[in-house]
Amino acid sequence: MKLKKPKLSFWQIFNMNVGFLGIQYSFGLQQTAINPIFLYLGAPEDMLPILNIAGPVTGLVIQPIIGAMSDKTWSKRWGRRKPYFLVGALLGSLCLFAFPHSPVLWFAVGLLWILDAGNNMAMEPYRAFVGDKLPEKQLSLGFQMQSLFVGAGILLANGSIVLFQYWFGGETVEQAGTIPQWLYYSFFIGAFLSLVTILWSVLKTPEIPPSDEELKEINKIKALPLSQRISQPFSEITEAIKNMPKFMWKIGAVYLFQWYALFIYWQFTTPLFKLTMDYSTSEAASQAAKMSLTYNIVTMVVALMLVPLTLKFGGKKIYALSLAGTAIALFTIPFIADPLMVLIPMILFGIGWAAMMGIPYTMVSKIIPQDRRGVYMGILNMMIVIPMGIQTLTFGPIYKYLLDGNAINAMLFAGAFFVIAAILAMRLNVKKSEQ
Repeated sequence: MKLKKPKLSFWQIFNMNVGFLGIQYSFGLQQTAINPIFLYLGAPEDMLPILNIAGPVTGLVIQPIIGAMSDKTWSKRWGRRKPYFLVGALLGSLCLFAFPHSPVLWFAVGLLWILDAGNNMAMEPYRAFVGDKLPEKQLSLGFQMQSLFVGAGILLANGSIVLFQYWFGGETVEQAGTIPQWLYYSFFIGAFLSLVTILWSVLKTPEIPPSDEELKEINKIKALPLSQRISQPFSEITEAIKNMPKFMWKIGAVYLFQWYALFIYWQFTTPLFKLTMDYSTSEAASQAAKMSLTYNIVTMVVALMLVPLTLKFGGKKIYALSLAGTAIALFTIPFIADPLMVLIPMILFGIGWAAMMGIPYTMVSKIIPQDRRGVYMGILNMMIVIPMGIQTLTFGPIYKYLLDGNAINAMLFAGAFFVIAAILAMRLNVKKSEQ
């Protein structure tokens, strides 16, 4: 029997999503600051993809397992999803504090693995948390509110990088093997936000208790021997994949090209501006942060505007158009040498990012079983990290040998993949009542 959920107010939905601000601040630093740190510590450009493999691997392993485990968790005091994103936030907070102190490249790479594990532990149950709480008619608002906080978190992260580089980095002479002091402050802010925003949502939002049937199943699993309890999440994931709706396979095809292209953009924006604007690493990192700052402002502005548009025209059309707009942005950026004019394509990128962070989750949340929401959201996120993993393993040689080690060619390559993703998105047919 489908559980009838109470309708929540705008501010209740707002409060339950505040924790996403801290998670996405951390993600914003990963997009913009991690690769410059690798470059500061001596990494060659063609090594950037493989150095970022931590995200795909930890996401592939942790998200579905945590999703399956949270489906079968319940504590009267802590709830179902909250214990996982609390532990994840604490782990991420500690890593963010330590990251700018990295003395050598291997230490920074190791910290990225731990940071990604914490972020994945926090993020996956958060997606299920929204689906758990909201009735179907409010799912679009709930996930687009998450999209708004995605924009806000990354906006704050990149805004801090731009400001601190402007205030404290202008006179700094870059030294090989040394991370500039001005970059420390953004990470310290992230360490604070990661934990505090999660605590806000935990304390402000009670979880809905499981039904008697669910509670019986949870207690049954708790009574199993330890070996069976450890293997249970893997069995859940295998069974869920076998019975996965065809619609999710179609989403997976879109995600293959979408997330491969996004990883290229995040990794090669700094090298691009070193090439097209003759910038130093610090100047290029700051310009990359301004790009991210711009598109996340747009994301914040348009995220909730997409709710009525998707209701009127359907998620498929808005999503596909947004991906096409992102492709146009990436085709344009390499040919603009002015640091202000190059921000204009970020309007299209920001609209695309708002759609990517909200619409697919809304569509999927309506078609998956309520009692397996965690594991299916974990599988959906596997569809994000698998393309990222493929990119980290394959794009280094592609960049070096096929694209002549040229960041302009890398950006055009990413744009072409967004075109393919937009075409595939037009296959995402759902029932009219589910759009």
